[in-house]
Parts: sequence; structure tokens; C-alpha cells
Amino acid sequence: MSLSSRAARSILAGAASRKIVVLGDLMLDQFIWGTVERISPEAPVPVVRVARESAHLGGAGNVVSNLAALGAGALPVGLAGNDDLAARLRQTLGAIGVDHSGVLEAPGRVTTIKTRIVAHHQQVVRFDREQDDAPGPEVIDRLSAAALERVAEADALIVSDYEKGCVTPRLLEVVLPQAARRGLPVVVDPKPAHWRSYRPITAITPNQLEAARMAGSRPRTEQDLIEAGTTIRRALGCKGVLLTRGEKGMLLIEEGEEPLAIPAAAREVFDVTGAGDTVIAALALGLAAGAPLRDAAALANAAAGVVVGKLGTATATPAEVLAGLEAGPAS
Repeated sequence: MSLSSRAARSILAGAASRKIVVLGDLMLDQFIWGTVERISPEAPVPVVRVARESAHLGGAGNVVSNLAALGAGALPVGLAGNDDLAARLRQTLGAIGVDHSGVLEAPGRVTTIKTRIVAHHQQVVRFDREQDDAPGPEVIDRLSAAALERVAEADALIVSDYEKGCVTPRLLEVVLPQAARRGLPVVVDPKPAHWRSYRPITAITPNQLEAARMAGSRPRTEQDLIEAGTTIRRALGCKGVLLTRGEKGMLLIEEGEEPLAIPAAAREVFDVTGAGDTVIAALALGLAAGAPLRDAAALANAAAGVVVGKLGTATATPAEVLAGLEAGPAS
């Protein structure tokens, strides 16, 4: 099965009219780029001569970036600390034309930032500043209210769970049923710790390791993966499970359909950072446009094939996605 260019163009052409709520763990991805010419005399570590720095939206923020790049209207809902990084987060959202009024301040918390030092296109080290404990009930109530306000005007809901404290069972039990009552497609990029709270939803996008932990198995073959995906789909009562498999592409387990293996679209892989964010953004956009789950999954695969061919946290444009679809699967 492959998605036709005509069907993809139809989905992408209507993106501007789609509003998609992104509920989850917002963060910043910082990159420090440089070169290495010697080893430190103080310890056996490389000395990186810094050439430049860059910062991008990460986590659920990268889902927002991907939606914006595809032309959709993203409505982020999440937490930030009372710090300078929170202002930087909001400024970065504003720079891509996204309304950041749903980014709520949580007193006493820090805004999550992941800093990567890259030399000669190779990541040397990463260090994180974060606070991953769940916020108090008052903050969760404010988050729920902000999410419900935006769900009332949306075409789809994405839950982007990075297990940094924003997504909690209490939040999900308020927001997910309301989205279901409105008939919205709801897709989740999961973490195993919360997986039984992801209901009611339309689809879920675990990677192989997450799927194994959620199903309580150790898949070694494709049939094992199918069984794990089927276990997850039945437990959640959702329409589909889209398993991401890296260079092997994706595996779609859909209610009432035979399992579908989707070959990887990437011809050259430079960096898989944030590829899961691209997958869920494109999947939700396809479903918001009324596309069948299989077509939405093919669109997500094509978009992921674009971003893994770029270095660092990246996004895919409609033109790049269409070019990837027309080129066909990687050999």
C-alpha cells in the first residue's frame, strides 16, 4: 500500500484549516556546534571549540514545530517554569506563528532544556535540565481547563508524553473523554508508565522498545511485534497501533484489517532526533483531514523519512513530503 501524491496533496492543501491541540511536555533543544582538535590535558575528554549555538523547540514543542511546518494550526498546552528559559520557549513558539497562551507557568518548576554538544556532526555529550515529578492538583486543573478550552475548537488532539510531569492520569481522565465526545481523532506518543491511562483514543505510536514494555513481551520477530501491537490495541480499545521500527519502517496494527508493514522512506539517515514527533504530527494531520488511518500512517512515514535525513531537531515541509512520496520507499 502506498499513499498517492494526489491524496497527500489533498491532505496537505487543507492543513491551514486544521487546528490540532498538542498536549504534553514542552521543552527546548539546544545545540552547541564546534570542532575537536585535541584532548584535554585535565581529563581524557575532547576539547570542543565552539563555533555557534542554536535552539529549537523540543519534545511536544517539536510536534508543534512539525505541525507548523506542514501548514497546520497548532495549539500547544503544557508547562513552563518561572525562569528565563520559559520566556525563550514562548518567544520561539511565537517566532513560528504559534499562539502560546496555553503554555502555563508552574511556580517552582524549571523549564526543560536538553543541551547537545556536537563536533564534526557527532554528538559528544548531552546534558539535561529538567524536573519530571508531577505538578500539584491546582496546576493539573489549570492544564485541564486550558486543554478543554482548545479541544472545543480543534480538529484533532495529540498527547505528546515525554514523562516530564505534564501528562498525568488525572489530566488524561478529564481531557480524553471530552475529545472523544466531540468525535476528534486522538493520537498519543506514549510512555509505558502511563499507557493504560491513554483511553479513549484513536491511535498510539510506540517504538519497538515501548511496545515491548507495554505488552509485557520481548518481541524478536515481526509476528511477535504484531502480537504485541494487537495486545496494546485490544487493551486500549483504540483503532490502531502504529509501531515505529527505525530503519525497518513502521508496522500498523489496525482494527478489522491485516497488519501492514510500511517500508522506511529515508534513503540516508543522519539523525533520528525528534523523528517520533514528526510521525505523530503528520499522522494527526492526516486523521484531522478525514484520511483513513492507513493513508495517515503513510503520510507520517514519508514525513519521518525527510527529517531523519537532516541533522538535529528538524521538520518536514509539504514539498519535501511530496517529493519523498514520489520517490517511493528506500531500497
